[in-house]
Amino acid sequence: MFANLRNKKIIVGVCGSIAAYKAVFLCRLLIREGAEVKVVLTESAATFVAPLTFSTLSKNPVFYQLSDANQWNNHVELGLWADLMIIAPVTASTMSKMASGNVDNMLLAVYLSAKCPVFFAPAMDLDMWQHPSTKKNVALLQSYGNYMIPVGKGELASGLNGEGRMAEPEEIMGFLQNYFSAGQSLKGKKVLITAGPTYEQIDPVRFIGNASSGKMGIAIADVFAAAGADVFLVLGPSSLQPKEKSITVIKVNSSDDMFLACESLFETSDIAVFAAAVADYKPKTISNQKIKKQDTEFVLEMTKTTDIAAELGKRKKSGQLTVGFALETNNELENAQKKLQKKHFDLLVLNSLNDAGAGFQTDTNKVTILDKVGDMKEYSLKPKTEVARDILDIVLLKMKSQ
Repeated sequence: MFANLRNKKIIVGVCGSIAAYKAVFLCRLLIREGAEVKVVLTESAATFVAPLTFSTLSKNPVFYQLSDANQWNNHVELGLWADLMIIAPVTASTMSKMASGNVDNMLLAVYLSAKCPVFFAPAMDLDMWQHPSTKKNVALLQSYGNYMIPVGKGELASGLNGEGRMAEPEEIMGFLQNYFSAGQSLKGKKVLITAGPTYEQIDPVRFIGNASSGKMGIAIADVFAAAGADVFLVLGPSSLQPKEKSITVIKVNSSDDMFLACESLFETSDIAVFAAAVADYKPKTISNQKIKKQDTEFVLEMTKTTDIAAELGKRKKSGQLTVGFALETNNELENAQKKLQKKHFDLLVLNSLNDAGAGFQTDTNKVTILDKVGDMKEYSLKPKTEVARDILDIVLLKMKSQ
């Protein structure tokens, strides 16, 4: 049933919760499906389920201390070993430490060392789950690229009834199966993605730019690469980098640089996502020396930059799929629909600076995705990593319909 889990290396992290018993069944299911499992416990988890239980099931040593028997346990090596890490159950306390980077046990050390995708399945009482600090930590963990497995509803250990139950092991298996299945959905596809701002030089020390961080485009690159695509990320000036090591990053500075890089990649790309905030204008001339302050006024003559998406859209071949972005401040839907047609996009992702939590520099975004045939889907505010997954889902559906 879960063939995609065969031979996968999976770390199961377990925190101190009454739901820790479910992790035993989760380990059993993973091993039954051919996964290689290593278990890391918090010390309080070891009071709920004995380490011997997990070591017997997994046929591997169980880790719950940074050192034992005068021997240091290598959390970095363990973090590099895994294809995936699932922390189930994860308590409110551990989520808080994960969000802040507070390492005081083996499980947290492994989490911060992990280079693989990390899933977490919360388990706690209703009031704890609904507390604003818990919600904030969940949002932070998702903004870091982690995957949350939703809590269930029902009777809780306190006797209350409501949200907070850890998902059942079979449900968790379904999430992991879907993740590894998605890892093949774009296999063999070449994807071009642009991200970040462009800087248009005025003189050797000054430029015209914008506040784009590149977070949205980088999140899309990570999600598409995790889906098996051969991703080429043309990235404007940004301090950020994608997590997926398979991504080819082409660093550029100006709109001209970005156009040349995209032009060389577009023809052989199956999918192109134009998420960069490219300058519309650039200085007509660039001074080769720093411009000195002299007069009370300074006039800078500007000229249009190459519209990268529009220019490459004219060269679009049958079978190619292009996705554009529109950041608007007024008449959002009308402007987005015009842009969708003018630039020959198959899909357009619209977001508005009028929506709190959307736009440049934020970890969240609120988007509407438009289709060239008139379909439209609105999404709630969510982490940009989740927005990227929504975009992937729409792209996959669009590819099937072509």
